[in-house]
Amino acid sequence: MQLEIRNLAKLYDEKRGLAPTSFDVGKGELIAIVGHNGAGKSTLLKMLASWILPDGGSVKFDGIDLKNRTAVVRKVGFIPEVPNLFDFFSVEYNLKLFAALSQTPFQRVEEILNEFNLIPFRKSKVQALSKGLKQRVNIGRALLSNPSVLLLDEPTSGLDFEMTRETYRLMSAMHGDGKTIIFTSHRPEEIKNLATRIMLLHEGKLIFDGSPEEYFRSESHEKLYAW
Repeated sequence: MQLEIRNLAKLYDEKRGLAPTSFDVGKGELIAIVGHNGAGKSTLLKMLASWILPDGGSVKFDGIDLKNRTAVVRKVGFIPEVPNLFDFFSVEYNLKLFAALSQTPFQRVEEILNEFNLIPFRKSKVQALSKGLKQRVNIGRALLSNPSVLLLDEPTSGLDFEMTRETYRLMSAMHGDGKTIIFTSHRPEEIKNLATRIMLLHEGKLIFDGSPEEYFRSESHEKLYAW
């Protein structure tokens, strides 16, 4: 297994966080994590990305413990819901800064600028970009070190139709390149069209884990909108 999660937990208070959760992720899976706000979706991704520390449990990437952050950082790319970019710097400078932090050759920055059609915006300050363009830069940033696992938190939140479709295209292309993708979403059509596996969190607990076909036939899916 590419990822092995065992009893991973985070407690903010009695009603928020993630209860001890265990599951495996195979290479090349495209997993959607669904659930209401506060169900633990973002908390789970942030722990997998080492943005926050768990209160208990363990995570292994290709057999390497998540606690070994230096070894794991190049294996995992995280795209948060709110882009973690420096607004007053240019697109190019942002990418070079993150490349330096991850010890990635600057040649990779040129590749990302080309791959994501960002050449016309390389000198533009991030604050001047549309939300869709910021998301494109954000995804490119996460791919600088060519990680094998990508984590996306609500990747289409606030995007218009065209940029949503473009994000779907990028995710499908990355999956086609063999990357393992885990993303959170509130959109039924999104998870139905993209995911190969769906996990449902409710009040910090994993209550469903199966195929899209099983999920949309399940009682859990029907109850989600009644809770």
